[in-house]
Amino acid sequence: MDTIRPFLGVAHSATGRVWRDRLDARAGQTALAIAQRHNLPELLARVLAGRGVDLDAIEDYLDPTVKRLMPDPDRLTDMAAAAARLADSVERGEAVAILGDYDVDGATSTALLTRVLRAAGLDPVFHIPDRLFEGYGPNVEAVRALAERGAQLLVTVDCGTTSADALAEARKLGLDAVVIDHHQAGETLPAAHALVNPNREDDLSGLGHLAAVGLVFMVAVALVRELRQRGFWSATRPEPDLLQLLDLVALGTVADVVPLTGLNRAFVQKGLIALRQRHNIGLRALMDASRLAGPPAPFHLGFLLGPRINAGGRIGDATLGTKLLLTDDPAEAAAIAMRLDQLNRERQAVEKATLEQAEAEALAALGLEEKGAIVLVSGEGWHPGVVGLVAARLKERFGRPAFAVALLGESGTGSGRSIAGVDLGRAVRQAVAAGLLLKGGGHAMAAGLTVTREQLGALRAFFEENLREAVEQSRAADHLAIDGALAAGAANAELWALIERAEPFGAGNPEPVFALPAHTVTYADAVGEAHVRLRLRAGDGAAIQGIAFRALNRPLGNALLEARGRPLHVAGSLSLNQWQGEERVELRVLDAAVAEPLSARDMAR
Repeated sequence: MDTIRPFLGVAHSATGRVWRDRLDARAGQTALAIAQRHNLPELLARVLAGRGVDLDAIEDYLDPTVKRLMPDPDRLTDMAAAAARLADSVERGEAVAILGDYDVDGATSTALLTRVLRAAGLDPVFHIPDRLFEGYGPNVEAVRALAERGAQLLVTVDCGTTSADALAEARKLGLDAVVIDHHQAGETLPAAHALVNPNREDDLSGLGHLAAVGLVFMVAVALVRELRQRGFWSATRPEPDLLQLLDLVALGTVADVVPLTGLNRAFVQKGLIALRQRHNIGLRALMDASRLAGPPAPFHLGFLLGPRINAGGRIGDATLGTKLLLTDDPAEAAAIAMRLDQLNRERQAVEKATLEQAEAEALAALGLEEKGAIVLVSGEGWHPGVVGLVAARLKERFGRPAFAVALLGESGTGSGRSIAGVDLGRAVRQAVAAGLLLKGGGHAMAAGLTVTREQLGALRAFFEENLREAVEQSRAADHLAIDGALAAGAANAELWALIERAEPFGAGNPEPVFALPAHTVTYADAVGEAHVRLRLRAGDGAAIQGIAFRALNRPLGNALLEARGRPLHVAGSLSLNQWQGEERVELRVLDAAVAEPLSARDMAR
């Protein structure tokens, strides 16, 4: 029997979750110790303790620096060999080809390595595979084409770990290959001069949480050091300022949704400083095209800049994002940024239409009681570039791992998104081994696959059987963690400044969630196509604006609209809205619950 009292007594919210205090008794003691030892406000100490920050790691958390948190790059298996081979290419003036993935991590990785090699005197070519015609990662035809262009060294970024055939072709054609990747690796690795991947089984670096662009940055550090030791740099060929490239690292890290812990926190925090200086012409143009108001924050990287760079790879020219990040021509940057902005709008329309079909199919498959461990939907003519986004929406909608497959002819390409505690990448690799997939792989939380039409039923059954127990455990443990209770009047600029000290927030380092107890819903209405805007008033008359994204016609949105004029417990994260020179703290609503009469214990929280 569950003996832990729900926060504010909420045992079943609008989204079907129980609310829990993020801090148990032990974490509460840690928060007190943090506040006392480091002379920090109690609320900030609670936020730190709730994210598992050790008592002795407060400085690294609040002021993460790349210099202090980044280990020697040579801790990564094959790093020394990779740096030496790249340095050889620099000294020999070799033709280098970079092959990257078509997502933001791949684009930023490709751009970063290209800029570093340019600073060393090379002029590398790059190739981004077309999602529709080439698929993920290096392929034999692309390798042959790069060899015909005279490439002597092939470097793959954010891909290559599972590309045995393509890398074997590179070796056959006389190309050395260096792989820089972070995807899960099996026991057998492809033939390469060096394969830098913290997720290979023989790597003990503990850096498996890095995005590919973070690894490329470490390769750049190792390469610059190697060339320094060889006496390469001089007054006429100065070392590049790698810290100025952290804007690319921050963008790729946030967009790839890797945990913002440890070194990744430093990459993002310092990268945001570089981004605010607007040195990169392409990123400056993209921020302008995105109508980004105020200084860029992690939210803007993940929801404004990242999707626009991704749009090229999803439904347009996959090379556009990398070209934008590499150009130093303001006119060219503006043209590419506007094109990506247009493609992003087109992507949104395609995604909306596909999602409507996918949700209908999922509801039909799960039934009224929504039974089943996973969601697997497929559609003829769906655009392969949006199936990952559709899978993510289905996961949010149904609270289960979800796959969306775009069918064309006798096969289809698909993407999956998972929930906490369910390793999708492993399940997909097991399905490949079982002969149910033509190919597939990925991370614990996201995976890609290629499947024949006739195997879809067997694949669904395989996932149901192999993931059922993990999904049931994950769903049973699902809850909303609350960092504390607030009244509307306390959500002010001072509180926001306090919360900002714990940024950047993201995967693995969640935004603080606060509950507003028994606030009256004085206004609630639909806004846009899927959101609900509302206004909450506390008993003392203080008020706060709020918005619930993608809540319309969902249980949360219905609960908010039906509560007009009545008190409601509302939970969410705070955000700073900047409009026409004014700043206002608002609530991004995540959940709500009927406001039952509060006990003295609840009121004391």
